[in-house]
Amino acid sequence: MVEELSRPEYDTSPSLLERLLGWFLSLFDGAVPAFAGPSWQVVLVIVAVTAAVVALAWWVAGPVRLSRRRRRATPLTAADDERTAAQLRAAADDAAARGDWSVAVAERFRAVVRSLEERTVLDERPGRTAQEAAGAAGARLPRLATDLHRGATLFDDVVYGELPAGPEDDAWLRELAARAADEPLETAPAVGPGSDTSPTTSTTGASTSTTTGPQR
Repeated sequence: MVEELSRPEYDTSPSLLERLLGWFLSLFDGAVPAFAGPSWQVVLVIVAVTAAVVALAWWVAGPVRLSRRRRRATPLTAADDERTAAQLRAAADDAAARGDWSVAVAERFRAVVRSLEERTVLDERPGRTAQEAAGAAGARLPRLATDLHRGATLFDDVVYGELPAGPEDDAWLRELAARAADEPLETAPAVGPGSDTSPTTSTTGASTSTTTGPQR
């Protein structure tokens, strides 16, 4: 019975909106007589401020929370989107030419990820989110890891958070795409049973050098 009653649907604690509204109304406890103006002006002020607080609470508890949930769960590309990196870049260029920076940013980041798949830096995995792609690519390209996550966050903010994008965002993603295309892969040594970390010897002519682990 205790376990059953502890389930979320039985939770009777006030919501964020209810707590904010209760806190706001408590500010007026005993304060109304202090207003010297007519009673209708006092009511008008209270109604206006209350509406503003309710609107703010709804914005915090509603769209922002929904946007965060969608960012975590929504794939980077549609399941049937088979465009190549070149085609995605062309779509980004077309959007930029007509000043549609939100579409340009979205297609540009998709092109970055698709190009990494074409280079086999990433495996082709339908349903992967922008942050998942950035995390997987950052493990193979550690010097770009921070910027890849920044690009994924920009993508999420524009596509799912509905924040505006500008030409500077598209220009930055162009630079990221160029760097990602030229960045060499980071190949970490194998770890665990069966991995070979013993010294290896390479001989060139009469000279012999001894190193430990894989050569770069």
